Amino acid sequence: MRALLTRLDSFGDVLLAGPAVRAVAARADHVTLLCGPRGAPAARLLPGVDDVLVWDAPWGGFRPPPVDRAEIERLADTIDADTALILTSFHQSPLPTALLLRLAGVGCIAADSEDYPGSLLDLRHHRAPHAHEAEAALDLAEAAGFPRPDDGRLRVLDPPPVTALTGPEPYVVLHPGASVPARAWSAERSAEAVRELAAAGHRVLVTGGPDERELTAFVAGRHGVDLGGRTRAPELSGVLAGAGAVVTGNTAPAHLAAAVGTPVVSLFAPVVPAERWRPYGVPYVLLGDQDAPCADSRARQCPVPGHPCLNTVTATDVAAAVEKLVGET
Repeated sequence: MRALLTRLDSFGDVLLAGPAVRAVAARADHVTLLCGPRGAPAARLLPGVDDVLVWDAPWGGFRPPPVDRAEIERLADTIDADTALILTSFHQSPLPTALLLRLAGVGCIAADSEDYPGSLLDLRHHRAPHAHEAEAALDLAEAAGFPRPDDGRLRVLDPPPVTALTGPEPYVVLHPGASVPARAWSAERSAEAVRELAAAGHRVLVTGGPDERELTAFVAGRHGVDLGGRTRAPELSGVLAGAGAVVTGNTAPAHLAAAVGTPVVSLFAPVVPAERWRPYGVPYVLLGDQDAPCADSRARQCPVPGHPCLNTVTATDVAAAVEKLVGET
C-alpha cells in the first residue's frame, strides 16, 4: 500500500503530524508527505517518511500563491498513492486538497470535515472539540485503519553533533522570534530574561533564523551566546536536544524541543487556543494571559495596545519557570 499524508502549513504544523505519520508508516509500504515550502524542512526530519512532495497550495500559508491550473495538473500527475490522510487544523477545510487528490486518482481519502464532502471523502471524520493538534491527527489515522504503534509523542530523526556550536552542557535556549508578531515576546523582555538567567548561573544560547540575526544579537547581548542564522533544522534540533529547557513562544521551536524531549517554557499568546497548540508530550510551563481580549482571534498583529498578554510576563517569571523545569528534569 502506498500512502500519502498532507499537511500544507508551516514547520511546527508538520512536526505535530509526526505521530500520525508513524502510525501510517507502521502499516504502509511507502509513505509520502505532501507539504508546503515552510513545512518541508520539518518533513525531512520525521521518522517514517519515504518521500517529501513540496507544493505551495493556493489555500494555505501566510502568502498563498494564485491558482495555477497547469501546476495543479502537474501535481496531480505526480501523486501516486492508494490511500491518503488530509491533516488540517480545526479551522481549515480539507476539501480543496481532497478534490486535488481525487483528480490524482487516489482511491481512499480520509479527513476531518465539518463541511459536507459529497464524493470527495471516503471517510468523513469529526475531531474531538478540544483535541490537541497531534491528538487529532492520531485520531484520524486510527479511524482510517492506522492504530497508534507507540506512545504517540513527537519525534525527529537523530540530530547531528552540535557541540562546536553550543559548547559544553548544561545550557538553556531562548528563541525570541515567532512566525507571526502577535505570538512573540518583546525583544526587550527577551534580553532581560537572558540577563536574569545568566545571573542565576545558566549559560544561555539565543537561536533564530537567518532573517532574525539583528534580533538575536540584541537579545543575546553580552550575557548570552548568539546562534542567530547558524542552525538549519537538523542543527537546531541538536541544539534544543542538549538544552535543560527551552524558552520560546508558540512557534516551531516549541514543537521541535518537544520532539527531542526537552522541557519548554511556553510564552503563549492566546490568539490560538493553548489546548490545541501547547508543547506536546514534555514537561512545560505556560506563561501569558490566556483570557486576554485577543483570545481565539487568530490575529497575526497584536490587536491590543502594548501586547499585554505576553508583555505582562516578566524576566523573573521566565527564570522561575526555567528553574522549575530544570529542577524537575
